[in-house]
Amino acid sequence: MKIHPLYLNGEFVTTAETLAVLNPSTGQPFARMSVASRPVVAQAIASAHTAFSTWRNVTGKSRGDFLLKIAAEVERRKDEIARAITMENGKPLAQSQGEIGMTVDHLRWFAEEARRGYGRIIPPQADGKRHLVIKSPLGVVAAISPWNFPLVLAVRKIAPALAAGCTVVLKPASATPVCAALFAECVHAAGLPRGVFQLVVGAASEIGAEFLENPRCRKITFTGSTEVGKKLIAGAAATVKPLSLELGGHSPVLVFDDADLPRAVEGAMIAKYRNTGQSCIAANRIYVQRGCAQAFITAFVERVKALKVGDGLGAGIDVGPLINPAAVDFALSHIADAQARGAKLLCGGTRSGAPGGAFLEPAVLLDVPGAALGMCEETFAPVAYLNVFDTEEEAISRANDTTYGLAAYVFTRDLNRAFRLMESLEAGMIGINDSVPTTSNAPFGGVKQSGWGRELGIEGMDAFLDTKHASFVVA
Repeated sequence: MKIHPLYLNGEFVTTAETLAVLNPSTGQPFARMSVASRPVVAQAIASAHTAFSTWRNVTGKSRGDFLLKIAAEVERRKDEIARAITMENGKPLAQSQGEIGMTVDHLRWFAEEARRGYGRIIPPQADGKRHLVIKSPLGVVAAISPWNFPLVLAVRKIAPALAAGCTVVLKPASATPVCAALFAECVHAAGLPRGVFQLVVGAASEIGAEFLENPRCRKITFTGSTEVGKKLIAGAAATVKPLSLELGGHSPVLVFDDADLPRAVEGAMIAKYRNTGQSCIAANRIYVQRGCAQAFITAFVERVKALKVGDGLGAGIDVGPLINPAAVDFALSHIADAQARGAKLLCGGTRSGAPGGAFLEPAVLLDVPGAALGMCEETFAPVAYLNVFDTEEEAISRANDTTYGLAAYVFTRDLNRAFRLMESLEAGMIGINDSVPTTSNAPFGGVKQSGWGRELGIEGMDAFLDTKHASFVVA
């Protein structure tokens, strides 16, 4: 069984302590990953700090050229890396291949953005003065990425930070470190200078504490649960360390009577069941207007029943395993709670698959009370909660009735309504007749307890730049 190394200061380092990487389809290990102790993480930050003094002065164009080389390596090895993602995460192979495509696109986008760390000149308000605003890289960035999109969500942090002139220490989720190790090989093959990018894996508590407490680490960027995000906020208070946080979501889908019904059904299917429902922008609550409710529900349930569940490496698989058996138990508890409160289970909702795997038959529940657990927190599984509404005002109120605000989806052919909803829905991203709103050149992030800051777009690189004002007195 292969032991994957850490990547420290330009070298691959295999440690005595390793952790097992499990295949969610079988529950069995297929690889091992080297583990970094806290002193090793501290040394990685020190090496990144040393490398920053040189990397910050590399031209934006040259930094972009490195990102293009990394993108080319990832694309060259796309089949191998996609297979690794499916092995450690469980998602269908076609979706892992899609993740590789988005990863490459992010790298190429920020390769171009590296040239555009623009400042500005401000007209003076007093005689004899001139004002200049410049952008400077922050320094060493700690990036903490999750298991559900293990490569692309890491690269959303790495690529803009490198483009801005920062150095990066990446800590991927312990459940899915293999694709990060393969990415480190791509970085090495691209010839990135020593210490500019490093990979550490290990106990989140130890590594996170070092990131928070080490003064040479100038920023932490994190994707994960709101619960962990709050802990980072509390830990960062001591040093006022800046954070970028992409946290939990509880996305509503609003389907109006005037919607293109086949498009709405297809869109809701993608928004809900892509990545086995394990997506921060996954549809959680689906609200359908009464006039089209019966037709939508009938078509939606038919589509869900037809989904093929199985090992993500199998042919034609639509829904893979959840990340582990505990995730199945959690989803089943949400289903049971909804039923106990009066919801109707229309299909699915049972454990399936081979012993040791983490499979759940995709479920649909109807008439789910607002107090049900699944209506208040992420189930993070292929479980859809459907409810019927009457008026636009009711739909908006119910959609906004959550502490989260990452994404929302609307299906309507009424342009006036679309604009009203864009303005009134409390979410950082809104898909209008679009179930896949994410793109490299548009900002990604949420409001309320879904996080701080934005990734991607021009905002993505700005998150790793300090803004400085220089005031000149001229003769």
